[in-house]
Amino acid sequence: MEVVDFAKEILLGSNLKSKLFDCEKIEFNQACLPDFSLEYPERDKKIKLSDKQMKFPKGHFHIEEKKAQALNSFANHELLAVEMMAMALIIYPHETEEQRRFKQGIFKALKDEQKHFNLYSKRMNDIGYEFGDFPLNDFFWKQMPKLKTPEQFCAVMSLTFEAANLDFAHFYEKVFRQLGDEKTANILKVVYEDEISHVQLGARYMDRWKQDKDLWTYYNESLPWPLTPARAKGKLFLEEARRKAKLDEEFIQKVKGYKDEFKVTNRRDWK
Repeated sequence: MEVVDFAKEILLGSNLKSKLFDCEKIEFNQACLPDFSLEYPERDKKIKLSDKQMKFPKGHFHIEEKKAQALNSFANHELLAVEMMAMALIIYPHETEEQRRFKQGIFKALKDEQKHFNLYSKRMNDIGYEFGDFPLNDFFWKQMPKLKTPEQFCAVMSLTFEAANLDFAHFYEKVFRQLGDEKTANILKVVYEDEISHVQLGARYMDRWKQDKDLWTYYNESLPWPLTPARAKGKLFLEEARRKAKLDEEFIQKVKGYKDEFKVTNRRDWK
């Protein structure tokens, strides 16, 4: 299936069947569409994105509603990743072999994100809730118009959002396992393990594209305002996971030591 057609099915289809649309392989016979844009991906009313700030529950995950709120947030992040990756498949070039390999990597990661969404959504169903029962924040999608190049996409998606999810997925896996919720914990473990390869995808291409610059400098140059490296980590910073993702040691330590006013990495109570 043509890569642009595949991605449009995801972005322009409003229901979850379209968002989870699958095909065996993508082809690159048609040109990319660099001017293609959407204010928002199409979504049915129940799953529409909102700029409403939904506070993530800080604890009490033994209460089913709080657990469902957390799962709703996790699932939304996965679906947003699907949609952002679909946009990347449409707008970035695929004229060279390297560009096509890069898009094949995005395609593979997108399918993982669809899998993760399914796992979270079904877990919500298990406890009597549906995806969209709580507001769905649009913050990730709001960054997409700023990502004019594959370098910016990798800086934001791979080395920031997905790198942070290494920490978040591992952290919440332990939280839910301590509560005796093995099903949710096992889903988070799958997400964590897949996320390593997604971060590695971005690290591989950023390393190729940076030329004589160090990765830290190149990453910061590629990161659009107002995002900062503070968003590339959670409260618990997993150095070894980042080593598995082939990030260089200097970069890992720079991210670890970075501080600003971003509240998520500064907050005390996560449980």
